[in-house]
Amino acid sequence: MERYRRHILLKEIGTEGQQKLGHASVLIVGVGGLGSPVSLYLAAAGVGRIGLMDDDTVSESNLQRQVLYTTEEIGLSKVVCAEKRLKALSPETIIETYPYRLENENAVSIISQYDIVVDGCDNYTTRYLINDTCLQLGKPYVYGTIGEFQGQVAVFNYLNGFSYRDIYPDESYLTSLPRPEQGVMGAVPGIVGSIEAAETIKIITGAGNTLNNRLLTIDILNMEVNILTFPQ
Repeated sequence: MERYRRHILLKEIGTEGQQKLGHASVLIVGVGGLGSPVSLYLAAAGVGRIGLMDDDTVSESNLQRQVLYTTEEIGLSKVVCAEKRLKALSPETIIETYPYRLENENAVSIISQYDIVVDGCDNYTTRYLINDTCLQLGKPYVYGTIGEFQGQVAVFNYLNGFSYRDIYPDESYLTSLPRPEQGVMGAVPGIVGSIEAAETIKIITGAGNTLNNRLLTIDILNMEVNILTFPQ
């Protein structure tokens, strides 16, 4: 267990927690800015099985923030490139790829195969679908979003806690909003995605307190972090 020695030294994780990580399965929906650090840190942590879902290819504009990919991979499938990188990092981790979008027709069949779903997507429609499917199947949903210098992280549908709809109930309004091109500092998804990975590891191992019933907001430009608590 030399690879995971620094985890095992943590009394909150230890050998038992590391074994839980090895038996866990996580689906990452979207392997871009957020999905890059999430997948890297979960594979490095020894999560036994990771699903990668994304229908996109690597573009040059991705490389400013999507640290899974290289210049030589421009034009190639993101999930294929990500699988290669993650297997090089953690050969024993099983990587399963889905080179298409999460849709109403496939959501239940795919999400039912995993313990936890992590949000790496960039649109409201997919987030509502993840939330509703996880709620139906009793799966925790680790939510994250970014824009410009800001980000949010929360844990939904966990221990009878809040769901995405409890905080953002107006689906028709949010999904009708136009999606103009938006800038983002390259480090922001790295920070937010790393927090998502940490929350996922905590859920699996039982370490610490998660962002269940809480919403973390972070403003990197002014280095302000706030946590909003939602009473049940």
